[in-house]
Amino acid sequence: MMRLNKYLASCGVSSRRKADLLISSGLVKVNGESIYILGTSINEVKDKVEVGGKKARLSQNKVYIILNKLPGYVTTRSDPQGRKTVFDLLPNLKERLFPVGRLDYDAAGLLLLTNDGELANRLMHPRYEVPKIYQVWVKGKVSRDSFKKLTSGVALPDGPAKADSVRLLRQSFHESMLEVVLKEGMKREVKMLCEAIGHPVRRLVRVALGGLRLGNLGPGKWKRLSLQEIQNLYKSSKS
Repeated sequence: MMRLNKYLASCGVSSRRKADLLISSGLVKVNGESIYILGTSINEVKDKVEVGGKKARLSQNKVYIILNKLPGYVTTRSDPQGRKTVFDLLPNLKERLFPVGRLDYDAAGLLLLTNDGELANRLMHPRYEVPKIYQVWVKGKVSRDSFKKLTSGVALPDGPAKADSVRLLRQSFHESMLEVVLKEGMKREVKMLCEAIGHPVRRLVRVALGGLRLGNLGPGKWKRLSLQEIQNLYKSSKS
């Protein structure tokens, strides 16, 4: 027996957290019946599982791809507004992949795509405190007091938040370039933190996720991860 959300993650449908949303929304059927109860277990060999009318099958091959996302792409498979998605930057792959976390439409940088639901769950769950590193260009000169606010905590609409660390990389009269490290997963957290201290974000690039770094991968380019890179991701997501 296997938990339904873990089964969906193992099939490459989504992460476990996103699978719970699919279940509670009534989009998942087991043997023809809609399932709404989180924590439901299934027989992964005998039971027929469907998501949105499509059969979910266990993935035999694990695939791990790093993409240097361009601004102007949404981090979803399709978009009701007709905007380009990150999958437009990838070839047609046999395996169904999903993005691990998101980058905003106007953000750029490191995006991991995989069908390894267990790894995705570890990388995104706050309990594992996986660091995410961003290079952020903000308006104006950031003062010492503002740096302290970012690391001590700022009240946001979704609750208090803070950066794990902040470092000044470059500064001019009109703009500051920061390195921001987060171990939380609040939506648009970097932008909201910077806006809360009076320095709106002009540009944002994610350069690292756990043990994985963007390196010299060009904008809009992608590659399959090496075995060492995959192992580094697992190491960085150990509790």
